[in-house]
Amino acid sequence: MTLILIARIVAAHGIRGAVKLKSFASDAKTITNCGPLHTADGRAFTVLRMKLAVDVFIADIEHVKDRNAAEALVGQDLFIAREKLPAPADGEFYLHDLVGKTVVAEATALGAVTSIENYGAGDLMELANGDLIPVAFIDAVTDVITVTLPPGYLDPASREDQHH
Repeated sequence: MTLILIARIVAAHGIRGAVKLKSFASDAKTITNCGPLHTADGRAFTVLRMKLAVDVFIADIEHVKDRNAAEALVGQDLFIAREKLPAPADGEFYLHDLVGKTVVAEATALGAVTSIENYGAGDLMELANGDLIPVAFIDAVTDVITVTLPPGYLDPASREDQHH
C-alpha cells in the first residue's frame, strides 16, 4: 500500500482533544471522506469533524478525548492510502505521482524526479542530478513530465549568478 502525506498535526486545540491540522490536500473533504489516516508507525486515526480556522483546520479525532492525548499527537504526519484518493481530473495530477517520471524540456530529457520539495515558495521537483524544477513549469504529465523553462534556467552561468 502506497501512503501519501495528506496532513500534519501541528498543535492541540482546547481541552476536549481537538487538534490543529495542516492539510496538504487541495480539498479538505479528502481528509474526512477517504477513511482512516495512518501514521508512519502504523497507527490509524479517523477524523470525525473538521472546521476551517486561520491557516489550519480544527479536527476532532476518534478516541482522542482530552488535551493530553491531543498534545501527544503533535508533529505526527498523517497519510492516506493512494488507492483511496479520487482519480485526478483531466489536466490534474497528484504530486506523489510525479516521482520516478522523467522531466523533458524542448525534447531534452533532464532526468527523473526523485522527490517533491517545498521550501516555502512553491512545490519543486528534485531531479536525480540535484536540479530543482518548479511544478508551476509543468505543461503536461503523461508517461513523462513536459515542462517549459524560462530561457537560461538551467545554464551553468545562471546557476553561478544565483549562488553569488
